[in-house]
Amino acid sequence: MTYAVTTVLDGFSFTEAPRWHEGRLWFSDFYTGRVMSAREDGTDLRLEATVDEQPSGLGWLPDGRLLVVSMRDRRILRREPDGRLVTHADLSEHAGGHLNDMAVDGDGRAYVGNFGFDLMAGDPLEPAALHRADPDGTVTELATDLWFPNAMAFTAGGAVLVNETLGNRITAFDLTGDGRLTNRRVWAEFGPLATDRSVAGALAQLHVAPDGSCLDADGGLWVADALGGRLIRVVEGGEITEEIRPGTNVYACALGGATGRTLFACAAPDFQEHARRAAREGSVLAIPVTVPAA
Repeated sequence: MTYAVTTVLDGFSFTEAPRWHEGRLWFSDFYTGRVMSAREDGTDLRLEATVDEQPSGLGWLPDGRLLVVSMRDRRILRREPDGRLVTHADLSEHAGGHLNDMAVDGDGRAYVGNFGFDLMAGDPLEPAALHRADPDGTVTELATDLWFPNAMAFTAGGAVLVNETLGNRITAFDLTGDGRLTNRRVWAEFGPLATDRSVAGALAQLHVAPDGSCLDADGGLWVADALGGRLIRVVEGGEITEEIRPGTNVYACALGGATGRTLFACAAPDFQEHARRAAREGSVLAIPVTVPAA
């Protein structure tokens, strides 16, 4: 199948965490410290927030206030109605590495992963924990021994899907009414766990590096394969039903647009911090797909 790929936004350092919210595409630009939003076609670009310690995952409380992951100081920030950013939750004593992506449920509970080790310094791989930050800022550890827990998605059946970027898999949990994660299981497995704990060695052993992702209305999960230069649609059990190769590396995706059938993808030549800080080659792509957003 042939897909039409259009660049709707470019000139960024490293775009991440795309979200379709209230008729606009929101995203973070890592190394310029900006949270941005734009219309579906990339016009009317707005600066929504500036996060000095590197923004990542985005979400919203039930009252509409924006939550932003501040990666380096391991905090979740909250944008107040007057535009001020305040600390919503402090995970500096909980996370083993930079905070990463985040998902916020309908009750305003934020689920956030972290690296588990210093990726850019080339430290040996370490597993990480997944945490929940409640609306009052209370932090609770939910699961351990996850290999680079990254994007999360809430399914219609009450499950939470967690991408383990360095684990060759996507793990599922059941979400309880009080925000706990139970019944841990593998939702999709692309290969065995890496046996090499060096970054380079582990990356060489990955079949799929599931980074950002988003669910469609038929239960398929679009996944940005951070090492494969592709977007894949995966169903439970691990079958890949569609593949899009946009001609560049992609690291996150979101379904949105007026009909929910535009797959937005965050693209860059690579994920190396020194290279991305020095360049403005990050972009957002738009790709029409058949099945709309969940």
